[in-house]
Amino acid sequence: MNFLSHYYFERYAASSEQVLGGLLPDLLKNVDKDYSFQIHKIADQFPFGSTYKAITEGWVHHVEVDRLFHSSPFFYDHTHALRKRIEKTVEDLPVRASFLAHISLELLLDHKLIAHQLLSVGRMYEHLESVDVNMLTKYLNTLKIVDVDRFLNFYNKFVESKYIFDYAQIENIPHALFNICRRVWDFRPTAEHIETLAVQLDEYQHDELRDFGEIYHYISQQLD
Repeated sequence: MNFLSHYYFERYAASSEQVLGGLLPDLLKNVDKDYSFQIHKIADQFPFGSTYKAITEGWVHHVEVDRLFHSSPFFYDHTHALRKRIEKTVEDLPVRASFLAHISLELLLDHKLIAHQLLSVGRMYEHLESVDVNMLTKYLNTLKIVDVDRFLNFYNKFVESKYIFDYAQIENIPHALFNICRRVWDFRPTAEHIETLAVQLDEYQHDELRDFGEIYHYISQQLD
């Protein structure tokens, strides 16, 4: 799931540190794809204290949410249907349609959360802004291979840009999707690629994602 969907499961968290933890694995991977860690193997290495523990709890939730999401019939059915709908749009690009369908579903779910006012995007950013940088630095230093200065530079830009607000409009989502794809493949989409994909995603979210709430309900039940 994407950032906002992960925040959905931490929206009632008692601390901003837990909210941060719920987003941290994806924040790290945005900085460097090699920043991938198995939290259950390193949890006991982090500094002692309630704020550090809250980050780890959010991280553990993140891993479980992704596991439940990616193993669900909801994920399989919608990524399969989306791939069929969009594959011709990108057939002249090096983009793998199944990958694009996967991330399209995740961003469409974020869009749905905003459109149905199921949480506050602004509140998510307030949590991230309030996290103590010195505490976060100490936590990240435990991960050894992480370039903390590089991460914090990305983190500050992520918080300042507040780009997730843009997902309220479907026409903004293809730009984000193609930017993600360009981290993997070297290409430049045309205006036609972007416009066609926007229409297809809008039609799909309107006609086929009416059941979007089911996946949040399912995961919430499993987490309880």
